[in-house]
Amino acid sequence: MKYQAVIGLEVHLQLKTKTKAFCGCAIDFGKPPNSGCCPVCLGLPGTLPVYNKEALNSAIKVALALGCKIQEHTKFDRKNYFYPDLPKNYQISQFDLPLSKQGFLDIIAEGKSKRIGITRVHLEEDAGKLIHEACVSLVDFNRTGIPLLEIVSEPDLFSPQEAFDYLTSLKSIIEYLDVSDCDMEKGSLRCDANISLRLQGAKELGVKTELKNMNSFKGVKDALVFEI
Repeated sequence: MKYQAVIGLEVHLQLKTKTKAFCGCAIDFGKPPNSGCCPVCLGLPGTLPVYNKEALNSAIKVALALGCKIQEHTKFDRKNYFYPDLPKNYQISQFDLPLSKQGFLDIIAEGKSKRIGITRVHLEEDAGKLIHEACVSLVDFNRTGIPLLEIVSEPDLFSPQEAFDYLTSLKSIIEYLDVSDCDMEKGSLRCDANISLRLQGAKELGVKTELKNMNSFKGVKDALVFEI
């Protein structure tokens, strides 16, 4: 029996703005820990978040470049989970009414053009950063609240090489638009990969495995090869 890999990618992109998504804290990589946060991005009682217009404009640029349909009405939701790097115990994200959906990205796969569907491009905020040392884990909230864009592909990728080519093409578009520095060493661009196997020719998807928070394209490719 021959099996086929089916891959979908979720790319998390930090937008290049002067301030965070819902507050006026300046974004400056390399600040001393916890020196770049305020009551709003820490979610303290009584604070009122207001969205960053520059981040919204950048998000719309990316969505249009990927052929997505911009929605006339959109909203934010609370994605609740309890983790040390999330001071509010929820992430502000989008669920049922995202910024945009139904786009595409054309890549060159094995010498031929192939169209990869884009399910949605939506807005959210980044979490903090955990630093693990010998006996303790420390948390830095400076990254909390940085405007984040999530770009979700359809499960249209059938090999680790296609996933690599998709990410390379997507990064080149984002760099051209100048909406993010795409610096993967700083965490500006991170990727989750969903992969399953099915019999060759089958239509239904297999059992999915999700690979989280990879910060290099080679790492994504190697991880997918390992899972297959």
